[in-house]
Amino acid sequence: MITRFLLLGATGDMAGRHLLPALAESAAAGTLPDGLQVVGAAPQDWDDDAFRQHVATRLTEHAADVPAEVRDALVAGLRYRQVDFTAPATVAAAVAAFDGAGPVAAYLALPPTAFPPALTALGEAGLPAGSRIAVEKPFGADLASAAELDALLTKVTGGVEEAAYRVDHFLGMPGVQALLALHAPGSPLVPGWGSETVSSVEVLWQESLGLAGRSGFYDRNGAIRDVLQNHLLQSLTLLVMEQPASDSEADLHAAKLAALRAVRVVGPATTRRARYSAGTLADGTQVPDYAADPEVDPARGTETFVELELVVDTPRWAGTRFLVRTGKALARDHKGVVLTFRGTAPQVDPALAERPADDRLWVTLDGAVDAGADVSVHAPGERTAYRQVLADVLSGGSRTSVSSAETEQAWRVVDPVLTAWAAGEVPLQEYPAGSEGPA
Repeated sequence: MITRFLLLGATGDMAGRHLLPALAESAAAGTLPDGLQVVGAAPQDWDDDAFRQHVATRLTEHAADVPAEVRDALVAGLRYRQVDFTAPATVAAAVAAFDGAGPVAAYLALPPTAFPPALTALGEAGLPAGSRIAVEKPFGADLASAAELDALLTKVTGGVEEAAYRVDHFLGMPGVQALLALHAPGSPLVPGWGSETVSSVEVLWQESLGLAGRSGFYDRNGAIRDVLQNHLLQSLTLLVMEQPASDSEADLHAAKLAALRAVRVVGPATTRRARYSAGTLADGTQVPDYAADPEVDPARGTETFVELELVVDTPRWAGTRFLVRTGKALARDHKGVVLTFRGTAPQVDPALAERPADDRLWVTLDGAVDAGADVSVHAPGERTAYRQVLADVLSGGSRTSVSSAETEQAWRVVDPVLTAWAAGEVPLQEYPAGSEGPA
């Protein structure tokens, strides 16, 4: 178990909304390793006290239901180092800020453009043996850039696959984990599981929120890179994959990879992309056109909504229609999987799926969950998933990590779509913010 955690980008939105609250919730649940040291690192010229004050504020905002004494204890033990990725000595100083010796878990909670210089700086600074590097998504912007980033990560980690952690926090969400359990041995769905009984599958991540302060990041990535290429394809994979040969993580990744290799887009012309125009969000907030945001470059044509029709080329799924869709500033939050059956849907454990119609099952992907037994912390599954990410990163696990081969296959699926969009083959539609989306 690694007990030295270096959080690069510790003053940013990812750290403040997800990772730091997850640390607090894990502390409340008693799941952090004994003696864990946390060092935050970022460009700001802060000292330990300034960083602690910042973290205390973020935890009050995003982890208010964690007992105050737990939050206070966590904050009191934090340290901070200013880093500049063009000056590897500053990164080396952050790595050396821990007491004692031992491996370090370095977490890159950074914008994608900062991944290469951060990895290069970590490589020059040198990490102790047994260290791990966790990289947030999106991992690359297309297949070619993902391969370049992976080559750099492989170089810095000395080619040790276990030392490279490509984070996909969706894999830690209970609703996503339930997708594999749906067709596990003994499930009522197993008889005829596949196109024999399932006519269509929809994987949805539709949000009522707009950009929520992330417009600069979002405009460089869009809905397809931010959510679909990683989170939604991984969710689909857990649903359509064959059961792993064993409970080992190696067999899990092998089964996921085999499924991803069978996925392809029906055709770029069947895809839809759109961005929102001025409107009123579900919470009553009025927002201007996406393209009018000062941090947005309208010439990029970045989409806030995307829908792809897919095929899974395996005997089990020949004839089933697959749809993946995600969008921002929509009428309601709708995050889950719809299974439509050719006849009456089987009865399943209500904890796994609801039955909104005779021929359908609905699996919620982002339901709220508790921190653990006897701990009154209740948070959405997406944020709660970061507790599993932290546990994996520190313990050496890989269930919330994506292998390099899986990443490559996911980009293989998406690349033809990006190429067609860049060539103007698919029009960029618009939809009013707060609506159901494009017609």
